[in-house]
Amino acid sequence: MTERPLPTRLPSGTGTGRARSLRIEEPPERRPLLPRRATFTHALDHEVFSCYTTGHSTLPIYTNIHRIRRDIISVVEDYLSLDQLRDMRINVSVVRPLVDKFYEQDDISIVYCLLVNRAQFLNEQSHLHNRQNVNYSRATLCELIATRVLRRFNEDNEGPQNVMVLAHILVAGFEPFQNAPAEIRSEFQHSSFNKTLPALEVAILSESRLFLSSPSCVKVVEAIYIGRIIYTPSIFIDLLPDTYKRRPISLYEPRDAPLLNQYRLLVPRTRYILEVIQFAILLGLYLSFMAERDPNTMSDLEICFVIYAMGWVLDQFATILEHGWHVYTQNLWSFLDVTFAAIYWVYLGIRMYGWKFDSLEAGQQALDVLAMGAPVLIPRLAFNVLSDNMLFLSLRSMMSDFALLTALACWCFVGFLLSLVWLGNGAFSALTISKWMIYIWFGLDGSGIHYSTEFHKILGPSLMITFAFLGNTLFLTILVSMLSTTFARIASDSSAEIQFRRAVQTLEGVKGDALFAYQPPFNLLAIFFLVPLKFIVSPRWFHKIHVFCVRFVNLPLLLVIAMAERRMLWTESQGGPPASEVSRAASRRSSKSGGWFWERWSVTSHSELEAVFEIPPPDSVLAEIATDDSMTRHLIRRQYTPRHGTLDGGHTPPSPAAGQTKKLNRRDSIAPFPGLRAEMQGVLSESDEVTAITARLETLEESMHRIEALMTRLVEGSVGSEIGDPGREARRPAEYSEDDDAERSVGGD
Repeated sequence: MTERPLPTRLPSGTGTGRARSLRIEEPPERRPLLPRRATFTHALDHEVFSCYTTGHSTLPIYTNIHRIRRDIISVVEDYLSLDQLRDMRINVSVVRPLVDKFYEQDDISIVYCLLVNRAQFLNEQSHLHNRQNVNYSRATLCELIATRVLRRFNEDNEGPQNVMVLAHILVAGFEPFQNAPAEIRSEFQHSSFNKTLPALEVAILSESRLFLSSPSCVKVVEAIYIGRIIYTPSIFIDLLPDTYKRRPISLYEPRDAPLLNQYRLLVPRTRYILEVIQFAILLGLYLSFMAERDPNTMSDLEICFVIYAMGWVLDQFATILEHGWHVYTQNLWSFLDVTFAAIYWVYLGIRMYGWKFDSLEAGQQALDVLAMGAPVLIPRLAFNVLSDNMLFLSLRSMMSDFALLTALACWCFVGFLLSLVWLGNGAFSALTISKWMIYIWFGLDGSGIHYSTEFHKILGPSLMITFAFLGNTLFLTILVSMLSTTFARIASDSSAEIQFRRAVQTLEGVKGDALFAYQPPFNLLAIFFLVPLKFIVSPRWFHKIHVFCVRFVNLPLLLVIAMAERRMLWTESQGGPPASEVSRAASRRSSKSGGWFWERWSVTSHSELEAVFEIPPPDSVLAEIATDDSMTRHLIRRQYTPRHGTLDGGHTPPSPAAGQTKKLNRRDSIAPFPGLRAEMQGVLSESDEVTAITARLETLEESMHRIEALMTRLVEGSVGSEIGDPGREARRPAEYSEDDDAERSVGGD
C-alpha cells in the first residue's frame, strides 16, 4: 500500500492558490509504458494574458515560424492526403520525428507557429494554381503535427496544471513578429505588432477542423465555454473600452469571486443563453407589432420594437468589431443576422423619411420592407435550437455554393437576354423578355417559346430552346451535384464540423468590450452616456462607474448567475476540505440527471452499468487488482524493453556504462518492438524492383560460392602435385561431387 500525499497549494499571480490534485503512487504494473516529463518548464504562477504578450515575451516565435516552414517544405514535395499522412510508414519516417523535434523544444508557442504556417500554406494554395496540392498537403501536415504536439502537452501534465498549460497554449496572446531581428521590425514597423492572436483563433481562421475536434482542444474549449477558464481576449475594435483591469488566464473559483461578478455576463454559455432570450424578445415584439401595423401612426409597440431592435443590431455590430468579419461569418446563423440588420436599417430610414414629410406611401413602403424580415427571423430561432443538426450544419455551406452558382448562371444568361432584345427590334421590352426567361428557368410557363418566332423564325426558337436546356437541365443537374457533394463532405466528418462550430461560438462568446455587459436596449444608453464620459474621467473612475452601472442594471441577473454557479456548477471549493469520493460521485450523478425531468424519474435496469464507474474503487480493490501475477506482470512493458541478447536481425545493442541506465523515450517505442523489423522488411520487399534485385543478388552469391570452391580445388591440386603425394585423390573432400570432377576435367583440358 502506498501513502496518499497531503494536498499542497500552488502559488498564484492573482493572490489565490490553486489546489494540486491528490495523486496515488501507482504500482509498476499500472504505470505508463513511456515516461512522462516530470515538470513543465514554463512557470504558471505569473500572470499571462491573451490581449498582449506579457508572460511569454521571450519565446522566439518569429524564428520558430520560419524553422517550421523550412522543415515542412523539405519533407513534403508531392501531394499527400490526410489518410496517407496517417499511414504507418509515413508516420514513423516523417510525422513522428517532426512531432518529437518540435515537442522537445518545450515551447508552448509551437502550436501557434504550426497553425500560422498552415494558414500561410492555404493562402499560397488559393493564389497559386501550380503546386497547390502540395501546399494543401503541407498545411494538412502542419495541422496534424499541431494536434499531436497538443496531445503530448495534455498527456505530460496532470491535475489543475493540465488545463492551465493547455489554456496557455491555446488562448495566450502571440504575435508573428515577436522577437524578430531589429532590421525586420524596422522594415515592417507600419504593421500592427501589438495585435496578438491566440492559437485558437488562428485555428478557426485556417478552418483547422482536425485540430479543433481533438480531445485536448475540446477540453479547453468546453472549459472556456462554461466559464472555468477566464481571460480577457484581444479585441480588433472596441466601442466601449475598459482597460483599467485586464483578466489574466486563470481558473475561475466562484467561492472566491464576489457575489455580483459582472464578468460572468461575458461567459460564452451565459452569453448564448442571454442571446437566445434577447432574440426571443425581439421576435415577440416583431410579431406583435406586425400584427397591428398602421402606416398612419407610430404605436407604442412600434416604438418599443424600434428601440429594442436598434440595441440588438448594435450588439451584432459590436460582435463583428470584436474579432473581425472573418470570424463572425464562421458562425452558423451570422448571414441571417446580417440580413435582418440590413432590412431593419432600410425600414428605419424609409420610416423616418415618411414620418418627417408626413408621407403615407413612404410609411406603407417601410412596413412592406420590414415584412421581408419574417423569412429571416423565424428560421433563425430554429438555428439556435437545432444548432448541432446535420441539416443546419450543411445548410450554410450549401447556401454559399447555391448563391455562387446562381450568380454565375445569371451572369451567363444575360447574353441570351441581350440577343433576344436585339432580335426583337423593340417589339418586346427587356422586362417582358426577362419574365419569360425566368418562367422557362423554373419550368412554370412556356410563353417565351410560344412568342420566340416573333423575334426570328429560326434564331428566336433556337435561342429559347437552348436557354431552356441550359437553365432547366444543365444548371439544375450541376446544382444538385454540388449540393450533394457538399452535404456528403460535411456528413462524412460531422463530429469535426460540430466541434468547429462550437469553437467558433465559444471564441465569439468571450467578450472583451465592456458594451456587452449591458443587455439591449441598455447598451444604447451605455453608448450615449459612457462613451463621452470616457474622455472626461480617469480610467480608474471610469472603471468604477462602469462596474456600478452594470451591477445596477443587471442586479437580478447577476444574483441568479451567482446562485446557479455556486449550487450547480461547482458544488465544492478547491480550497475547502476534500469530500469523499462517494459524495462527489453522487453530486455529479444528481447534477447530471437533474437537467432533464424524464431522466430523473425514468426507471431503467441498466443504470448500474454507468454507476459502477462513477465511484472510484477503494484501496483494497486496487491492491487486489495489482496482485503480482507471474503470467501478466510486465507483459506489455517487456515488449518495449531491449533484450539482453540480440534484436531482430542479430544486432547486439551496445551495453550502457556502469551505473547508467538508458531511459526509454517515445522514439524508442517503435524500434525494439519484436517482429516489427521483419514486418517492415516484408512491406518494403513487396515492390517488384526490390524483388528483382534480391533474386539477382542470390544468383550472384551462388555463383561466387561455386567459383570459390573451384579455386580451392585448383589450389589444392597444384600443391599436391608439387609435393608428389600419391594419395591426394583418396583424400579428396567428401563434399566434392562428380559434377565437380567433370568441371575440373574440362578446366584441365
